[in-house]
Amino acid sequence: MSTDLKLGLNLGYWQRNADDATEIVQTAERLGYGSVWTAEAYGSDAFTPLAWYGARTSRIKLGTSVAQISARTPAATAMTAMTLDHLTGGRLLLGIGASGPQVVEGWYGSPFPKPLARTREYVEIMRKIWRREEPVTSDGEHYPLPYPGGAGIGKPLKLITHPLRAEIPLYLGAEGPRNVALAGEIADGWLPLFVFPEKIEQMYGPSLAGAGPDFDIAAMVMTLITDDVRAGLDGVKMMLTLYIGGMGAKSRNFHADIIGRMGYAEAAEEIQALYLAGRRDEAFNAIPDELADGISLVGPVERIRERLELWRKSPVTSLLVMGPRDETSLKTVRDLVLG
Repeated sequence: MSTDLKLGLNLGYWQRNADDATEIVQTAERLGYGSVWTAEAYGSDAFTPLAWYGARTSRIKLGTSVAQISARTPAATAMTAMTLDHLTGGRLLLGIGASGPQVVEGWYGSPFPKPLARTREYVEIMRKIWRREEPVTSDGEHYPLPYPGGAGIGKPLKLITHPLRAEIPLYLGAEGPRNVALAGEIADGWLPLFVFPEKIEQMYGPSLAGAGPDFDIAAMVMTLITDDVRAGLDGVKMMLTLYIGGMGAKSRNFHADIIGRMGYAEAAEEIQALYLAGRRDEAFNAIPDELADGISLVGPVERIRERLELWRKSPVTSLLVMGPRDETSLKTVRDLVLG
């Protein structure tokens, strides 16, 4: 349980036609937000916007939520993270995740099986690189270094540049219980996409048992300040319709799985079936209001203030709000969360 929540702003994906978010990020920094986060899927990357915003700020921490491990080798991610951490004065929070089989195999052309083993190996190599204790080798199944075969003259190497920090804070994006347990074991924090604060202990209590006292559970929370609660919940349901219905294969949708573990398995199955059948309005209507309300902060200020108590009583330690994009909203959320 954490009564003192940290506050961050999650910008999500950079979109070509979207306005530059520099002013929003600068405003968040001035108002006391602790971090800003960007994402990637199969469009914009997560690191370039952070470099852009990092050059225009001085204090706010810069997080990837998340960088996909199949997009880059461990060495490439370690180099990018080290460089960005240096250029921004040690402000990087590196969130990584395995993504799903449709993106990993369909976009990156890499195998998806054994995501936990791949993630563990990936993290081990990055930390070896940052520590610079010796030339880096790995006998792992997924990222062997030096590469066996090939030209036959691969050489163990040590990072040329000394990192600003040998221990860059590392977060895992995870949804399944085993992946969450891995985050608690090897990472500094966990980036859950959907959190129902009253159910997180029931769903993940055993998985989080091995996490240390400073482990950061940084939950992404859609936050909409509005007097029209119905319209606000419909905004959350639009997002859920896409994630439950279309962000994954019919036979394997991790987002639908997590909604099932929240107690809405029948609804998730119906939503996905309707969405894949092209009946998207019906899929939208099949999402329970209770679910949309439970994973978000929607409504007038007093309603959000009341619902924030559920988050303060949960294991969540950071709220990464998605939605506020103007100074008034950012300030209101700041006052509600930080006081």
